[in-house]
Amino acid sequence: MAKDYLLEKRKFVIGGIAVFIVLTYILRLLVLQVMTDDYKKNADSNAFLKKTQYPSRGAIYDRNGKLLVFNQPAYDITIVPNEITQLDTTDLCKTLNITPAFFLKRMLDIRDRKQNPGYSKYTHQVFMTQLSAAECGVFQEKLFRFPGFYIQRRTIRQYTYNVAAHALGDIGEVSMRDIEEDDYYVRGDYIGKQGVEKSYEKYLRGEKGVEILLRDAHGRIQGHYKNGIYDKVPIPGKDITLSLDVELQTLGEKLMHGKMGSIVAIEPETGEILCFVSAPSYDPMAMVGRQRGKNHLELEKDPLKPLFNRPLMAAYPPGSTFKTAQGMIFLQEGIVNENTTFPCYHGFVVPGLRVGCHAHPSPISFMPAISTSCNSYFCWGLYRMIDNKKYGSSAKALTVWKDHMVSMGFGYKLGVDLPGEKRGLIPNAQFYDKIYGKGRWGGLRIIHTSIGQGEILLTPVQMANLAATIANRGHFITPHIVKKIQHDQLDSLYRCPRYTTISPQYYDLVVKGMRGAVVGTAYGATCRGANLPDIEVCGKTGTAQNKGKDHSIFMGFAPMNKPKIAIAVYVENAGFGATWAVPIASVLMEKYLKGTLSPERMKTVDEISNTNLIQYGFKEY
Repeated sequence: MAKDYLLEKRKFVIGGIAVFIVLTYILRLLVLQVMTDDYKKNADSNAFLKKTQYPSRGAIYDRNGKLLVFNQPAYDITIVPNEITQLDTTDLCKTLNITPAFFLKRMLDIRDRKQNPGYSKYTHQVFMTQLSAAECGVFQEKLFRFPGFYIQRRTIRQYTYNVAAHALGDIGEVSMRDIEEDDYYVRGDYIGKQGVEKSYEKYLRGEKGVEILLRDAHGRIQGHYKNGIYDKVPIPGKDITLSLDVELQTLGEKLMHGKMGSIVAIEPETGEILCFVSAPSYDPMAMVGRQRGKNHLELEKDPLKPLFNRPLMAAYPPGSTFKTAQGMIFLQEGIVNENTTFPCYHGFVVPGLRVGCHAHPSPISFMPAISTSCNSYFCWGLYRMIDNKKYGSSAKALTVWKDHMVSMGFGYKLGVDLPGEKRGLIPNAQFYDKIYGKGRWGGLRIIHTSIGQGEILLTPVQMANLAATIANRGHFITPHIVKKIQHDQLDSLYRCPRYTTISPQYYDLVVKGMRGAVVGTAYGATCRGANLPDIEVCGKTGTAQNKGKDHSIFMGFAPMNKPKIAIAVYVENAGFGATWAVPIASVLMEKYLKGTLSPERMKTVDEISNTNLIQYGFKEY
């Protein structure tokens, strides 16, 4: 019985081993034939050569049809590793002007699946990028000596004007993250890295094509497979028209030469950005070609931060330009009316606290307070609102105040169609609770916010948008830099108006106050230098306190009725708003509205552009 049991058991063991072996073979065949394409690729690579055909990238124009960015030929070298059987590396390195160390590292990087997850020894892998026509010509003559090496025609960007680098952006080789996020890309492809090139990448890039070529038994190309019926023609990227006026942009960058800061000009009716200056800037051609990485590193090390996109990323105290927004909230909430007056004896003075102001007649009402930029008026207004019993508490009053501010486009990103936009800062009750303790603060504790100082921070594009909103008497369209995409409509965000919580009648009062700031009133004026013959300019200056020299600010629009341009100018470490920001804005408004500048005005342009203000110091971001 024991023997029979052992024999019976042995049958099951032997049978189990046999079944296991059969299953193993079946599984291996399944993997080889179904789950992996290595053998298929090997077979296909012997019979076919698939060549990616790259589309031309869309061109970029300014609002008047002037070509800003176009393409010029460049060449990549690709390899099919399985075809590299014999290679004279010394000759190859000499021909391509590279070192043997570079060659070895590049080959290792290509085979490293962590760096190159799409690696296959049967398909094209990028070896070098962006060779010039001359470099490619030398290599082309010797190509027959290097089996497995191929030339791939590509394009790189070329710029008509040396301006608008921060707006236009640049393209560079895709990163691992880019490849993981979008399977359109493979190693060696190019992608928009900054500016419009990044925001509108999917429109500009087009669609890749492919050529399927047939090989003979010796690997020689015999022509297109089945006469090319399976080839796919690349679809070019779409052309884009920007809202920028390149002449205005060029003038703006000239005026900001030797200065730090920004200029943003907007067409109020449409929200289109007419001018977008970040100073200091850089030559967009520095971001093109094989020297891109080296140039980018040098710009990164520059202490003046030329790569920093100030119009979108710099958060500044808005200074007295913020009084326009404050005043409208006080009017809307019934804290003041146009006839309400407050005393100003060289400032806002209460027991234990004084906020200084320049000399002017006292008491003062709303519109003259805007025109002459009276600090005391807006301190009294904020004090009376935040400590007003009708709200129940200072926290609730501040919440009402902040909701109005948010409706004007402050405290959050506006949604500009460029990457990297910052939100600025409009503090809420919780913010001050953390600083002073819950319920331990009121209007006097935060009085500095009334004049655009302290915790208040706006980006230059938000300041320009404030000017556009006032120009429109209570609404704005989200600022955007693309005017038109070939065959496509813009996002509705850039076509639909956004209304504030302030009644239009109160905007009219602020407009009159801003006009008075330019032409003057009995109480004085802060920006007479913005006045233009035959053009009704409305403006508001600001001088923001800083650890070093104060920042010079101007915000305004023109003409007063049916406005065509709203502008914000912010010059760091430049002193009073009227000193530098006002004349810069005045020249730009005149240029845009009249089309030309007189010889006398051109002298002003030269004087401003030849003045270096960076010597006064700069802010580290």
